[in-house]
Amino acid sequence: MDTLLSNDPRTVIEADRAHVWHHLIQHKPFETIDPRIIVEGRGLRVWDIKGKEHVDAVSGGVWTVNVGYGRERIAKAVADQLTKLCFFAGASGTIPGAQFARRLTEKMPGLSRVYYANSGSEANEKAFKMVRQIAHKHHGGKKSKILYRDRDYHGTTIACLSAGGQQERNAQYGPFTPGFVEVPHCLEYRAGDLGGEGYGERAAQAIEDVILREGPDTIGALCLEPITAGGGIITPPKGYWQRVQEICRKYDILLHIDEVVCGLGRTGTWFGYQQYDVQPDIVTMAKGVASGYAAISCCVTTDRVFEMFKDDTDKLGYFRDISTFGGCTAGPTAALENMAIIEEEDLCGNSARMGEHLQMRLNEMMEKHACVGEVRGKGLFAGAELVADRSTREPLPEKQVQAILADCMAQGVIVGASNRSMPGFNNTLLFAPALIATKDDLDQIVAAVDGAIGRVVEAG
Repeated sequence: MDTLLSNDPRTVIEADRAHVWHHLIQHKPFETIDPRIIVEGRGLRVWDIKGKEHVDAVSGGVWTVNVGYGRERIAKAVADQLTKLCFFAGASGTIPGAQFARRLTEKMPGLSRVYYANSGSEANEKAFKMVRQIAHKHHGGKKSKILYRDRDYHGTTIACLSAGGQQERNAQYGPFTPGFVEVPHCLEYRAGDLGGEGYGERAAQAIEDVILREGPDTIGALCLEPITAGGGIITPPKGYWQRVQEICRKYDILLHIDEVVCGLGRTGTWFGYQQYDVQPDIVTMAKGVASGYAAISCCVTTDRVFEMFKDDTDKLGYFRDISTFGGCTAGPTAALENMAIIEEEDLCGNSARMGEHLQMRLNEMMEKHACVGEVRGKGLFAGAELVADRSTREPLPEKQVQAILADCMAQGVIVGASNRSMPGFNNTLLFAPALIATKDDLDQIVAAVDGAIGRVVEAG
C-alpha cells in the first residue's frame, strides 16, 4: 500500500501515464514524454511535479480559480462544514445552500431562485429542461426550440453540444438533440462588408431573422454567453445586447445567459451581462463560483420562471429534476467564502483596473507584431487574434499558435488559445489570470507572449 500511495515523482508520473485519461489532450505523445502534473499553487503561480514554477494566465487552465491558489480560509470553512454535514439530497435544504442563494441573488437584481448542480454543463442542461417543460406546460408543446449562437460554447453533454456553436467540439459526437437552432455570431472582425457603423444592431437583427424564419411561437429561449469565451473572446458590439433584449421581449422568448466563464468578477462586474444593462430570465454559472475549491454550479431564475412550476393540481407540474452532487454542502460553503474574498479585496474592481492595463499591453504588442490582428476583451478576460496577413485577416496556422503556447510554457508562463473549436479559426490567444493579478504579473505574461511570437512567427 505504501508503494502504491508513494508521492515519489517518478511513481506518480508512471501511475498517471498508465491510468489517467486526461481532458482535451491527445495521449499518443505520452508514450515518449511525461504527462504534466501540477502539484501546488499559491496566488497566481503553480508548480509542477518536477519543481518548475509557472505563472498561470488561465486560472487553472479553464478560467476557474478567480481568487487565486492557496486560500486557507476557504479550505478551512469547507473542512468544518464537511465534518458537520457533508451532503443531503436537494429535496431538502442546507444552511450553506440557503445562505449562498441569498447572497448570490443579492448580486443579481431581478433574479431570485437558485438551483444547485455541480458543473456548468449540468447547469445549462437544467435551463434547457426548464424551457422544454415550460413549453409543454404553458404553450401546448410549442416554444420548445432553443436558439444558440455560432462560436458560443455551453458544455460537453450531448444536449449542451447540441447548443454549441463550435464545430470541432461537436465533431463525431452526433446525432444531436433536436430543437436547437443556431444564430450568427457577432464578431465584427470577421463580419466582412457587414461591419462598420450599426453593426451591433445588424448582428442582433440576424437573430430576429432566424426567429421569424422558424416562427416566434416555436422559440422558447435564446442562450448566449455575455462575451463569447473559447470561441475567440468576442466582446459584443455597441447596441447588440440592447437589441437582443428587445427582440426577446417582443416575442416572449426567455433570455438565458451563460455566465459559466464570465461570472463572479471575471469581466470587472459580478456578472458579464451587467456590463450591458440587460435583464435575463435565466443565468447559469460554475467555474469562478467557488474558484475550484469545491464543485458547484447554479441555474438562477426570475420568480416568473419559478412560478411556472408551482401547480400542485398537476402531478407533473413541478421541476422533476435532480443533481445528486447539487446536494453537497462543500460547494455553497466554498462559494460563500469565495464571494467574501472578492468583496473584501475588491477583486471586481481589480479585474476592471488590471483589465485596462492588460488591454494596453496587448495593444502595444499588436503595434509591434503584424501577426496580432485584433485585441479584444473586458476585465481580466482578453484575447489576441493572430493572423498570417493583416490585410486579408487570414488566420495564423494552428500549428504556429500552439508553438507560441509551447514557447510560453517553456518560459514558465501558461497561456491559452482557442482549441479544437472552429475549423480554421483556432487562432486566438486567451488570457484569464486570477482576479488578484498585478501589473507586474500581467507584464510578465505579455512579455512571454511577445518573445514567443518573435521566435515562432518572425524568426521562423
